[in-house]
Amino acid sequence: MSLFTPSRRGLILGLTSGAAGFASTGALAQQVFAEYPFQLGVASGDPAADGFVIWTRLAPRPLETGYGMPAAPMSVSWEVAEDRGFNRTVASGEVVARPELGHAVHVEVEGLQPARDYFYRFSAGRERSLTGRARTAPAAGAPTAGVRFGVVGCQNYEQGYYTAHRYIADETLDFIYCYGDYIYEGRGNRVWNSASGPQAQPRPHLGGETFSLDDYRRRYAQYKMDVDLQAAHASAPWFVTWDDHEIDNNWVSDLDQDGTDPAIFRLRQQAALQAFYENMPLRRSAFPRGSAMQLYRRAVYGDLLDLNLLDTRQYRTDQPCNERWASTCDGVNDPAAEVLGQAQEAWLFQSLQGSRARWKALAQQVMLMDLNRNLNGEVGYNLDTWAGYRVPRARLLTHIQRRNIDNVVVLTGDEHQNYAGELFLDGRNPEGRPIATEFVTTSISSSGDGVDQRSDMARIQSQNPFLKFNNAQRGYVICDLTHARWRTDFKVLDRVSTPGGVLSTRRSMAIEAGDPTLAEA
Repeated sequence: MSLFTPSRRGLILGLTSGAAGFASTGALAQQVFAEYPFQLGVASGDPAADGFVIWTRLAPRPLETGYGMPAAPMSVSWEVAEDRGFNRTVASGEVVARPELGHAVHVEVEGLQPARDYFYRFSAGRERSLTGRARTAPAAGAPTAGVRFGVVGCQNYEQGYYTAHRYIADETLDFIYCYGDYIYEGRGNRVWNSASGPQAQPRPHLGGETFSLDDYRRRYAQYKMDVDLQAAHASAPWFVTWDDHEIDNNWVSDLDQDGTDPAIFRLRQQAALQAFYENMPLRRSAFPRGSAMQLYRRAVYGDLLDLNLLDTRQYRTDQPCNERWASTCDGVNDPAAEVLGQAQEAWLFQSLQGSRARWKALAQQVMLMDLNRNLNGEVGYNLDTWAGYRVPRARLLTHIQRRNIDNVVVLTGDEHQNYAGELFLDGRNPEGRPIATEFVTTSISSSGDGVDQRSDMARIQSQNPFLKFNNAQRGYVICDLTHARWRTDFKVLDRVSTPGGVLSTRRSMAIEAGDPTLAEA
């Protein structure tokens, strides 16, 4: 018996009952498709103890303008069951897929049991989607023996195949955290100017750089048509955030790096935000409002894990020193600088201080370790990371230290490399034991095949002793938590330039509860 059957009024109102649509008194379009409408797959996201979001988007011809759909609303049915065969359906209903939202569907399913697997699917007319697996979180504060999740991101379609997504789909996970760079905004290029010289792109982008809503919709469609990515989405619920390439390289606030008038750039942001929402399994609370979007939030996994999902782009002040690589200047110490912005920072501090979970994770985008990346005997940072913002970085670490908040783990991406390191107020003068631990997850495909360790990074690691592990291959991370220990497995591929790369565990690192010192597991 269904636990949730929307009324006709709920169907029409759409968004108030969890569906992606707005009020409409017009008739729904006839549900006949020239081609299969679920070509972008299905996904679930933002799991809670009583439910999760399920997502799909109708797109019979995903790469065309208009994606093969009429400019009219259309009814989509959905089901959630306890078994993959849908013999024990526990929730079902209908929602309206609207053209204003690219015929995307977001259903916030409620009334489910905690810490349990569920299966879901959609249908429109005579067409049915593939089946996805979702999993609810344990009830807040409930005794929880373990949590196992994956971390992914930086998946430049042009620079490699999504073999890592196929492998992570075969893992049994409570959830997957995507730190961002889900798409890349650049124009299609046949040749990629890599660090080792010109290389042929394995599979170029279609079209030019993305600026309009149609541009971003087409780019998401090209990515989401990848069957390995669809498998990863269907395997477990995702928590998604963004980094820069969902809009434009290294953007912060309403600033790009090309000197565009902020008012003009906000128009691009608005198009990108809408496309991001249309294509991600996000709750109604993340619905974009012009060029703004609420993405920072917290998820609770019993008494074991508080997952604080952060946004390090939308509220950040401009990068200092003209963002010169491996450099520094007075702007690094600007007392007015922000990374999280005042409201998000206050929310995070309160969340950390009030947490009763064993582990407190900061799921974010740019490195918190202040790596000295200058190889000429001077000091220099990646100024697009927290190291370029010494004052807000110190506020965060000082808050953790002075409030005696233990078992804080930072989860980061963006670097296209794997890192494991310990966090100090000043990495050049580490004092006492570490304040927290950071794991940086490499890219799915960005930067191509990679190597075990770049020669420059071997030198950088030698001058930054708090950095305990570095690797420059592609892959993903698996985090396995108990009350006693946090273990991180760095999974890497031998190649992504061609299909069929071989996966291995390059290194496993662990910390014991109460001690942020890293050790090999």
